[in-house]
Amino acid sequence: MTGKNKKLIGAIFIIAITLVTGFIWLSLRPVTIVAVHHRGGGYSDVLVDHFPLTTRGKIAWWQENKDMLKRRYGIPQTIPDGGYDITFWLFGDGYMERGRYDDRLCYPEMKTQKNCIEKNKTFTVDYSKNTGLFFTTYAGYFYIKDNGEIAKRSF
Repeated sequence: MTGKNKKLIGAIFIIAITLVTGFIWLSLRPVTIVAVHHRGGGYSDVLVDHFPLTTRGKIAWWQENKDMLKRRYGIPQTIPDGGYDITFWLFGDGYMERGRYDDRLCYPEMKTQKNCIEKNKTFTVDYSKNTGLFFTTYAGYFYIKDNGEIAKRSF
């Protein structure tokens, strides 16, 4: 092996270690719940920072924290037949003013000019009698099988 090849392999190794370390660091940061907004009709919005990146991580976080969410924030809020919809939004740059032409999600119950967020949805948890419990991520629709396995759902 020539000196040039050794340097190339060394550089690739350093880049790979940096990427793996960065991914692990991002994965291990605790989720911060910034705010919870109830929109009525069984709909709740949870504004988060540092949410898990993967579908498996998001569903695992939900399973580990659903009791805490119920206790602290009263979610899910259900409609009479038991259905609910919880949307997790990345808080990003925080609350902002309603823009003239933008498509922000605003919370009018907040009596301030800065009561909107960018629509950066990262995860939803839905339940209805007809469909059961399912999760939506950028990768599609998922549910948990009776054996605990996460499976992709097709509609």
